[in-house]
Amino acid sequence: MDPAVANATQVTAADVLAAQARLRRYLEVTPLHYAERFGCWLKLENLQRTGSYKVRGALNALLAARERGDDRPVIAASAGNHAQGLAWAAWRLGMRAITVMPKCAPQTKIAGVAHWGATVRLHGDGYDQAKAFAIELAAQNGYRLLSAFDDPDVIAGQGTVGLEIAAAMQPDVVLVPIGGGGLASGVALALKSQHLARSGRASGRIRIVGAQVEGVDAMARALRGEDTAGEPATTLADGVRVKEPGRLTRSLLGELLDDIVIVREAELRETLVRLALEEHVIAEGAGALALAAGRRVAGKRKCAVVSGGNLDAGVLAQLLSDIRPRPPRKPRRRKREPVAVTPAPACSGRSDALAQHGFAHRQAPSGCAGQPDGLGKDAVGPDPRSGKTQPIRLHPLPASPCKQGEEQCNEIAEEIPA
Repeated sequence: MDPAVANATQVTAADVLAAQARLRRYLEVTPLHYAERFGCWLKLENLQRTGSYKVRGALNALLAARERGDDRPVIAASAGNHAQGLAWAAWRLGMRAITVMPKCAPQTKIAGVAHWGATVRLHGDGYDQAKAFAIELAAQNGYRLLSAFDDPDVIAGQGTVGLEIAAAMQPDVVLVPIGGGGLASGVALALKSQHLARSGRASGRIRIVGAQVEGVDAMARALRGEDTAGEPATTLADGVRVKEPGRLTRSLLGELLDDIVIVREAELRETLVRLALEEHVIAEGAGALALAAGRRVAGKRKCAVVSGGNLDAGVLAQLLSDIRPRPPRKPRRRKREPVAVTPAPACSGRSDALAQHGFAHRQAPSGCAGQPDGLGKDAVGPDPRSGKTQPIRLHPLPASPCKQGEEQCNEIAEEIPA
Protein backbone atom coordinates (compact mmCIF):
# COMPACT_ATOMS: atom_id res chain seq x y z
CA MET A 1 0.00 0.00 0.00
CA ASP A 2 1.24 3.47 -0.85
CA PRO A 3 2.36 5.48 2.22
CA ALA A 4 0.11 8.39 1.19
CA VAL A 5 -2.96 6.27 1.83
CA ALA A 6 -1.55 3.78 4.34
CA ASN A 7 -3.20 5.57 7.25
CA ALA A 8 -6.63 5.31 5.64
CA THR A 9 -7.30 1.83 7.01
CA GLN A 10 -11.07 2.16 6.79
CA VAL A 11 -13.24 2.40 3.70
CA THR A 12 -16.80 3.61 4.19
CA ALA A 13 -19.96 3.93 2.15
CA ALA A 14 -19.19 7.63 1.79
CA ASP A 15 -15.97 6.73 -0.05
CA VAL A 16 -17.92 4.51 -2.46
CA LEU A 17 -20.46 7.26 -3.14
CA ALA A 18 -17.64 9.77 -3.69
CA ALA A 19 -16.06 7.35 -6.16
CA GLN A 20 -19.34 7.06 -8.02
CA ALA A 21 -19.52 10.84 -8.32
CA ARG A 22 -15.98 10.96 -9.72
CA LEU A 23 -16.42 8.14 -12.21
CA ARG A 24 -19.83 9.15 -13.55
CA ARG A 25 -18.21 11.59 -15.96
CA TYR A 26 -15.87 9.00 -17.46
CA LEU A 27 -17.52 5.56 -17.27
CA GLU A 28 -20.96 4.35 -18.27
CA VAL A 29 -23.13 1.94 -16.29
CA THR A 30 -22.64 -1.65 -17.45
CA PRO A 31 -25.77 -3.69 -18.25
CA LEU A 32 -27.46 -6.52 -16.40
CA HIS A 33 -28.36 -9.62 -18.39
CA TYR A 34 -30.57 -12.50 -17.26
CA ALA A 35 -29.00 -15.85 -18.13
CA GLU A 36 -32.16 -17.93 -18.29
CA ARG A 37 -30.42 -21.29 -18.58
CA PHE A 38 -28.37 -20.55 -15.48
CA GLY A 39 -31.22 -18.91 -13.56
CA CYS A 40 -28.97 -16.00 -12.66
CA TRP A 41 -28.53 -12.33 -13.48
CA LEU A 42 -25.14 -11.29 -14.86
CA LYS A 43 -23.46 -7.94 -14.22
CA LEU A 44 -21.50 -7.60 -17.46
CA GLU A 45 -18.27 -5.92 -16.43
CA ASN A 46 -16.65 -7.57 -19.46
CA LEU A 47 -18.32 -4.74 -21.42
CA GLN A 48 -16.59 -2.08 -19.31
CA ARG A 49 -13.80 0.01 -20.86
CA THR A 50 -10.63 -2.10 -21.20
CA GLY A 51 -12.83 -5.20 -20.79
CA SER A 52 -12.80 -5.36 -16.98
CA TYR A 53 -14.10 -3.72 -13.82
CA LYS A 54 -10.50 -2.84 -12.84
CA VAL A 55 -10.64 0.50 -14.61
CA ARG A 56 -13.07 1.72 -11.91
CA GLY A 57 -10.56 1.41 -9.08
CA ALA A 58 -7.60 2.66 -11.10
CA LEU A 59 -9.41 5.74 -12.39
CA ASN A 60 -10.83 6.57 -8.96
CA ALA A 61 -7.35 6.30 -7.42
CA LEU A 62 -5.84 8.68 -9.97
CA LEU A 63 -8.68 11.18 -9.61
CA ALA A 64 -8.47 11.07 -5.81
CA ALA A 65 -4.68 11.54 -5.95
CA ARG A 66 -5.11 14.55 -8.22
CA GLU A 67 -7.53 16.05 -5.70
CA ARG A 68 -4.86 15.61 -3.03
CA GLY A 69 -2.27 17.28 -5.26
CA ASP A 70 -0.27 14.11 -5.87
CA ASP A 71 0.99 14.16 -9.48
CA ARG A 72 3.72 11.52 -9.24
CA PRO A 73 4.00 8.83 -11.92
CA VAL A 74 2.08 5.71 -10.93
CA ILE A 75 3.43 2.16 -11.00
CA ALA A 76 1.41 -1.01 -10.50
CA ALA A 77 1.86 -4.78 -10.63
CA SER A 78 -0.89 -6.68 -12.38
CA ALA A 79 -1.78 -9.94 -14.09
CA GLY A 80 -3.26 -7.79 -16.85
CA ASN A 81 -6.63 -6.20 -16.10
CA HIS A 82 -5.46 -3.72 -13.46
CA ALA A 83 -2.60 -2.72 -15.77
CA GLN A 84 -5.02 -2.08 -18.63
CA GLY A 85 -7.33 -0.06 -16.40
CA LEU A 86 -4.43 2.02 -15.09
CA ALA A 87 -3.08 2.57 -18.60
CA TRP A 88 -6.45 3.81 -19.89
CA ALA A 89 -7.02 6.01 -16.83
CA ALA A 90 -3.54 7.56 -17.11
CA TRP A 91 -4.04 8.21 -20.82
CA ARG A 92 -7.46 9.75 -20.14
CA LEU A 93 -6.05 12.09 -17.48
CA GLY A 94 -2.71 12.82 -19.18
CA MET A 95 -0.59 11.12 -16.51
CA ARG A 96 2.37 8.75 -16.71
CA ALA A 97 1.91 5.08 -15.77
CA ILE A 98 4.30 2.11 -15.51
CA THR A 99 2.97 -1.44 -15.27
CA VAL A 100 4.81 -4.60 -14.22
CA MET A 101 3.23 -7.79 -15.55
CA PRO A 102 4.24 -11.46 -15.21
CA LYS A 103 5.74 -13.08 -18.28
CA CYS A 104 2.82 -15.49 -18.45
CA ALA A 105 0.25 -12.72 -18.82
CA PRO A 106 -2.12 -13.16 -21.80
CA GLN A 107 -0.99 -11.41 -24.95
CA THR A 108 -4.36 -9.72 -25.24
CA LYS A 109 -3.78 -7.91 -21.94
CA ILE A 110 -0.17 -6.99 -22.71
CA ALA A 111 -1.21 -5.50 -26.05
CA GLY A 112 -4.06 -3.62 -24.36
CA VAL A 113 -1.69 -1.95 -21.90
CA ALA A 114 0.76 -0.92 -24.62
CA HIS A 115 -2.09 0.42 -26.75
CA TRP A 116 -2.87 3.15 -24.20
CA GLY A 117 0.73 4.32 -23.99
CA ALA A 118 1.76 2.92 -20.60
CA THR A 119 5.25 1.51 -20.05
CA VAL A 120 5.17 -2.30 -19.82
CA ARG A 121 7.75 -4.28 -17.83
CA LEU A 122 7.53 -8.10 -17.88
CA HIS A 123 8.97 -9.75 -14.80
CA GLY A 124 8.53 -13.06 -12.97
CA ASP A 125 6.27 -16.04 -13.44
CA GLY A 126 3.34 -14.77 -11.39
CA TYR A 127 1.67 -11.77 -9.81
CA ASP A 128 3.62 -11.91 -6.53
CA GLN A 129 7.00 -11.74 -8.28
CA ALA A 130 5.80 -8.86 -10.44
CA LYS A 131 4.55 -7.10 -7.31
CA ALA A 132 7.93 -7.39 -5.57
CA PHE A 133 9.66 -5.90 -8.61
CA ALA A 134 7.14 -3.03 -8.76
CA ILE A 135 7.79 -2.22 -5.09
CA GLU A 136 11.51 -2.11 -5.81
CA LEU A 137 11.08 0.23 -8.80
CA ALA A 138 8.77 2.52 -6.82
CA ALA A 139 11.34 2.87 -4.03
CA GLN A 140 14.17 3.59 -6.45
CA ASN A 141 12.38 6.16 -8.60
CA GLY A 142 9.90 7.82 -6.27
CA TYR A 143 6.83 6.46 -8.06
CA ARG A 144 3.46 6.08 -6.41
CA LEU A 145 2.74 2.37 -5.94
CA LEU A 146 -0.90 1.55 -6.68
CA SER A 147 -2.02 -1.84 -5.44
CA ALA A 148 -4.43 -3.81 -7.57
CA PHE A 149 -6.72 -4.46 -4.59
CA ASP A 150 -5.27 -3.40 -1.21
CA ASP A 151 -5.87 0.34 -1.56
CA PRO A 152 -8.80 2.38 -0.17
CA ASP A 153 -9.32 4.34 -3.38
CA VAL A 154 -9.24 1.18 -5.47
CA ILE A 155 -11.72 -0.61 -3.18
CA ALA A 156 -14.08 2.39 -3.28
CA GLY A 157 -13.91 2.47 -7.06
CA GLN A 158 -14.71 -1.25 -7.34
CA GLY A 159 -17.62 -0.74 -4.97
CA THR A 160 -19.46 1.26 -7.62
CA VAL A 161 -20.30 -2.11 -9.20
CA GLY A 162 -22.42 -2.82 -6.12
CA LEU A 163 -24.11 0.57 -6.33
CA GLU A 164 -25.16 -0.12 -9.90
CA ILE A 165 -26.53 -3.54 -8.99
CA ALA A 166 -28.53 -2.09 -6.10
CA ALA A 167 -29.95 0.65 -8.32
CA ALA A 168 -31.12 -1.81 -10.99
CA MET A 169 -32.52 -4.72 -8.97
CA GLN A 170 -33.07 -6.18 -5.52
CA PRO A 171 -30.99 -9.38 -5.43
CA ASP A 172 -30.94 -11.75 -2.49
CA VAL A 173 -27.53 -13.22 -3.41
CA VAL A 174 -24.59 -11.48 -5.14
CA LEU A 175 -21.67 -13.66 -6.27
CA VAL A 176 -18.25 -12.07 -6.70
CA PRO A 177 -14.90 -13.59 -7.77
CA ILE A 178 -12.08 -13.18 -5.24
CA GLY A 179 -8.37 -12.88 -5.89
CA GLY A 180 -6.91 -10.21 -3.64
CA GLY A 181 -10.40 -9.19 -2.54
CA GLY A 182 -10.74 -5.63 -3.87
CA LEU A 183 -13.92 -6.22 -5.88
CA ALA A 184 -15.62 -8.35 -3.24
CA SER A 185 -14.77 -5.82 -0.50
CA GLY A 186 -16.14 -2.88 -2.46
CA VAL A 187 -19.32 -4.67 -3.56
CA ALA A 188 -20.02 -5.99 -0.06
CA LEU A 189 -19.45 -2.55 1.43
CA ALA A 190 -21.77 -0.89 -1.06
CA LEU A 191 -24.59 -3.39 -0.68
CA LYS A 192 -24.43 -3.92 3.07
CA SER A 193 -23.67 -0.45 4.34
CA GLN A 194 -26.10 1.18 6.75
CA HIS A 195 -26.48 4.21 4.52
CA LEU A 196 -27.75 2.19 1.54
CA ALA A 197 -30.01 0.04 3.72
CA ARG A 198 -31.74 3.15 5.14
CA SER A 199 -32.17 4.72 1.71
CA GLY A 200 -34.07 1.69 0.44
CA ARG A 201 -31.84 1.04 -2.54
CA ALA A 202 -30.45 -2.13 -1.08
CA SER A 203 -31.50 -4.62 1.54
CA GLY A 204 -29.50 -5.53 4.62
CA ARG A 205 -30.46 -9.16 3.98
CA ILE A 206 -28.42 -9.45 0.80
CA ARG A 207 -25.91 -12.29 0.96
CA ILE A 208 -22.47 -11.68 -0.52
CA VAL A 209 -20.82 -14.92 -1.64
CA GLY A 210 -17.24 -15.05 -2.85
CA ALA A 211 -15.89 -17.49 -5.44
CA GLN A 212 -12.40 -18.96 -5.65
CA VAL A 213 -10.76 -21.77 -7.60
CA GLU A 214 -9.55 -24.95 -5.97
CA GLY A 215 -5.86 -24.52 -5.18
CA VAL A 216 -6.10 -20.73 -5.62
CA ASP A 217 -7.99 -19.99 -2.41
CA ALA A 218 -5.64 -17.78 -0.39
CA MET A 219 -8.44 -15.53 0.85
CA ALA A 220 -10.59 -18.45 2.02
CA ARG A 221 -7.64 -19.87 3.98
CA ALA A 222 -6.75 -16.46 5.40
CA LEU A 223 -10.30 -15.94 6.68
CA ARG A 224 -10.15 -19.37 8.33
CA GLY A 225 -6.89 -18.40 10.02
CA GLU A 226 -4.79 -20.86 8.03
CA ASP A 227 -1.37 -20.39 6.45
CA THR A 228 -1.40 -18.73 2.99
CA ALA A 229 2.24 -19.29 2.11
CA GLY A 230 1.59 -22.04 -0.44
CA GLU A 231 2.15 -21.41 -4.13
CA PRO A 232 -1.19 -21.05 -5.98
CA ALA A 233 -2.03 -23.67 -8.58
CA THR A 234 -2.09 -23.01 -12.29
CA THR A 235 -5.58 -22.05 -13.37
CA LEU A 236 -7.55 -20.65 -16.26
CA ALA A 237 -8.59 -17.82 -13.92
CA ASP A 238 -5.23 -16.05 -13.99
CA GLY A 239 -6.84 -12.80 -12.82
CA VAL A 240 -7.46 -14.23 -9.32
CA ARG A 241 -4.19 -16.17 -8.97
CA VAL A 242 -2.91 -14.35 -5.90
CA LYS A 243 -0.60 -15.86 -3.30
CA GLU A 244 -1.17 -13.33 -0.53
CA PRO A 245 -4.50 -11.48 -0.15
CA GLY A 246 -4.61 -7.86 0.92
CA ARG A 247 -4.62 -6.82 4.58
CA LEU A 248 -7.32 -4.20 4.17
CA THR A 249 -9.51 -6.45 2.03
CA ARG A 250 -9.11 -9.33 4.48
CA SER A 251 -10.37 -7.12 7.29
CA LEU A 252 -13.40 -5.95 5.30
CA LEU A 253 -14.35 -9.39 4.03
CA GLY A 254 -14.01 -10.87 7.50
CA GLU A 255 -16.88 -8.58 8.54
CA LEU A 256 -19.01 -8.42 5.39
CA LEU A 257 -18.62 -11.67 3.45
CA ASP A 258 -21.26 -14.36 4.07
CA ASP A 259 -19.60 -17.35 2.42
CA ILE A 260 -16.94 -18.49 -0.03
CA VAL A 261 -17.52 -21.24 -2.61
CA ILE A 262 -14.52 -23.16 -3.94
CA VAL A 263 -14.96 -24.13 -7.60
CA ARG A 264 -13.19 -26.99 -9.37
CA GLU A 265 -11.19 -26.16 -12.47
CA ALA A 266 -13.38 -28.41 -14.63
CA GLU A 267 -16.51 -26.56 -13.48
CA LEU A 268 -14.91 -23.24 -14.34
CA ARG A 269 -13.98 -24.34 -17.85
CA GLU A 270 -17.41 -25.77 -18.57
CA THR A 271 -19.12 -22.61 -17.33
CA LEU A 272 -16.91 -20.42 -19.54
CA VAL A 273 -17.79 -22.51 -22.61
CA ARG A 274 -21.49 -22.52 -21.77
CA LEU A 275 -21.44 -18.75 -21.36
CA ALA A 276 -20.01 -18.39 -24.85
CA LEU A 277 -22.31 -20.93 -26.54
CA GLU A 278 -25.59 -20.40 -24.71
CA GLU A 279 -25.53 -16.78 -23.57
CA HIS A 280 -23.14 -15.39 -26.23
CA VAL A 281 -21.06 -13.77 -23.49
CA ILE A 282 -17.26 -13.92 -23.80
CA ALA A 283 -15.68 -14.05 -20.35
CA GLU A 284 -12.18 -14.77 -19.18
CA GLY A 285 -11.51 -17.41 -16.56
CA ALA A 286 -11.97 -15.09 -13.58
CA GLY A 287 -15.03 -13.58 -15.27
CA ALA A 288 -16.85 -16.93 -15.36
CA LEU A 289 -15.84 -17.85 -11.79
CA ALA A 290 -18.75 -16.23 -9.95
CA LEU A 291 -21.33 -17.85 -12.24
CA ALA A 292 -19.67 -21.25 -11.79
CA ALA A 293 -20.02 -20.83 -8.02
CA GLY A 294 -23.64 -19.76 -8.42
CA ARG A 295 -24.61 -23.27 -9.45
CA ARG A 296 -24.04 -24.31 -5.82
CA VAL A 297 -25.83 -21.39 -4.19
CA ALA A 298 -29.58 -21.20 -3.70
CA GLY A 299 -31.39 -17.94 -4.28
CA LYS A 300 -34.49 -16.54 -5.94
CA ARG A 301 -32.73 -13.50 -7.43
CA LYS A 302 -29.06 -14.27 -7.85
CA CYS A 303 -26.62 -11.90 -9.52
CA ALA A 304 -23.10 -12.91 -10.57
CA VAL A 305 -20.43 -10.39 -11.54
CA VAL A 306 -18.76 -11.24 -14.87
CA SER A 307 -15.60 -9.42 -13.90
CA GLY A 308 -13.77 -9.41 -17.26
CA GLY A 309 -13.66 -10.61 -20.83
CA ASN A 310 -9.99 -10.34 -21.83
CA LEU A 311 -9.53 -13.88 -23.08
CA ASP A 312 -6.97 -14.89 -25.70
CA ALA A 313 -8.61 -16.10 -28.90
CA GLY A 314 -6.38 -19.18 -28.98
CA VAL A 315 -7.39 -20.17 -25.45
CA LEU A 316 -11.06 -19.78 -26.30
CA ALA A 317 -10.69 -21.83 -29.47
CA GLN A 318 -8.95 -24.60 -27.55
CA LEU A 319 -11.67 -24.64 -24.89
CA LEU A 320 -14.43 -24.81 -27.48
CA SER A 321 -12.63 -27.70 -29.14
CA ASP A 322 -11.91 -29.70 -25.98
CA ILE A 323 -15.00 -29.19 -23.85
CA ARG A 324 -18.45 -30.53 -24.64
CA PRO A 325 -20.74 -29.16 -21.94
CA ARG A 326 -23.67 -31.22 -20.77
CA PRO A 327 -26.97 -30.16 -22.31
CA PRO A 328 -28.97 -27.91 -20.00
CA ARG A 329 -32.19 -29.08 -18.45
CA LYS A 330 -35.32 -28.54 -20.48
CA PRO A 331 -37.44 -25.69 -19.16
CA ARG A 332 -40.31 -26.85 -17.00
CA ARG A 333 -43.72 -25.24 -17.29
CA ARG A 334 -46.19 -25.11 -14.48
CA LYS A 335 -49.26 -27.20 -15.20
CA ARG A 336 -52.44 -25.27 -14.76
CA GLU A 337 -55.42 -27.02 -13.26
CA PRO A 338 -58.31 -27.45 -15.70
CA VAL A 339 -61.02 -24.87 -15.22
CA ALA A 340 -64.60 -26.11 -15.33
CA VAL A 341 -66.44 -24.32 -18.15
CA THR A 342 -70.19 -23.94 -17.83
CA PRO A 343 -71.84 -24.54 -21.25
CA ALA A 344 -73.64 -21.49 -22.59
CA PRO A 345 -77.39 -21.72 -23.13
CA ALA A 346 -78.49 -22.69 -26.60
CA CYS A 347 -79.50 -19.89 -28.94
CA SER A 348 -83.24 -19.81 -29.57
CA GLY A 349 -82.77 -18.71 -33.14
CA ARG A 350 -84.32 -20.11 -36.31
CA SER A 351 -82.21 -23.25 -36.77
CA ASP A 352 -85.29 -25.32 -37.57
CA ALA A 353 -86.43 -22.82 -40.18
CA LEU A 354 -82.99 -22.82 -41.79
CA ALA A 355 -82.90 -26.58 -41.89
CA GLN A 356 -86.34 -26.75 -43.53
CA HIS A 357 -85.07 -24.70 -46.47
CA GLY A 358 -82.25 -27.13 -47.28
CA PHE A 359 -79.09 -25.48 -46.03
CA ALA A 360 -76.12 -27.86 -46.25
CA HIS A 361 -73.36 -26.95 -43.82
CA ARG A 362 -69.69 -26.99 -44.76
CA GLN A 363 -68.04 -25.66 -41.60
CA ALA A 364 -69.27 -25.21 -38.08
CA PRO A 365 -68.61 -21.89 -36.40
CA SER A 366 -66.23 -21.34 -33.51
CA GLY A 367 -68.94 -19.60 -31.52
CA CYS A 368 -70.71 -20.58 -28.38
CA ALA A 369 -72.37 -23.92 -27.76
CA GLY A 370 -75.89 -24.16 -29.07
CA GLN A 371 -75.44 -21.91 -32.13
CA PRO A 372 -76.99 -23.30 -35.32
CA ASP A 373 -74.49 -25.20 -37.41
CA GLY A 374 -75.49 -23.36 -40.60
CA LEU A 375 -73.70 -20.16 -39.55
CA GLY A 376 -70.19 -21.09 -40.66
CA LYS A 377 -68.10 -19.34 -43.26
CA ASP A 378 -69.96 -20.76 -46.28
CA ALA A 379 -73.42 -22.35 -46.79
CA VAL A 380 -75.31 -23.73 -49.78
CA GLY A 381 -79.06 -23.10 -50.14
CA PRO A 382 -81.82 -21.83 -52.41
CA ASP A 383 -81.68 -18.27 -53.69
CA PRO A 384 -84.72 -16.35 -52.31
CA ARG A 385 -85.39 -14.76 -55.73
CA SER A 386 -84.71 -17.47 -58.32
CA GLY A 387 -85.20 -20.53 -56.16
CA LYS A 388 -82.01 -22.09 -57.54
CA THR A 389 -79.43 -23.64 -55.29
CA GLN A 390 -76.24 -21.56 -55.05
CA PRO A 391 -73.50 -20.82 -52.53
CA ILE A 392 -74.28 -18.07 -50.08
CA ARG A 393 -71.62 -16.18 -48.09
CA LEU A 394 -72.58 -15.79 -44.44
CA HIS A 395 -70.80 -13.69 -41.84
CA PRO A 396 -69.25 -15.69 -38.98
CA LEU A 397 -70.72 -15.18 -35.56
CA PRO A 398 -68.71 -13.81 -32.68
CA ALA A 399 -67.76 -16.27 -29.99
CA SER A 400 -69.79 -14.42 -27.38
CA PRO A 401 -72.24 -13.34 -26.25
CA CYS A 402 -74.97 -15.68 -27.52
CA LYS A 403 -77.42 -12.81 -27.90
CA GLN A 404 -75.43 -11.42 -30.85
CA GLY A 405 -75.53 -14.81 -32.55
CA GLU A 406 -79.27 -14.99 -32.05
CA GLU A 407 -79.74 -11.59 -33.69
CA GLN A 408 -77.75 -12.70 -36.75
CA CYS A 409 -79.83 -15.88 -36.93
CA ASN A 410 -82.97 -13.76 -37.02
CA GLU A 411 -81.55 -11.50 -39.76
CA ILE A 412 -80.67 -14.48 -41.99
CA ALA A 413 -84.01 -16.14 -41.42
CA GLU A 414 -85.82 -12.99 -42.51
CA GLU A 415 -84.20 -13.27 -45.96
CA ILE A 416 -85.64 -16.74 -46.49
CA PRO A 417 -89.17 -16.91 -47.98
CA ALA A 418 -91.74 -18.46 -45.73
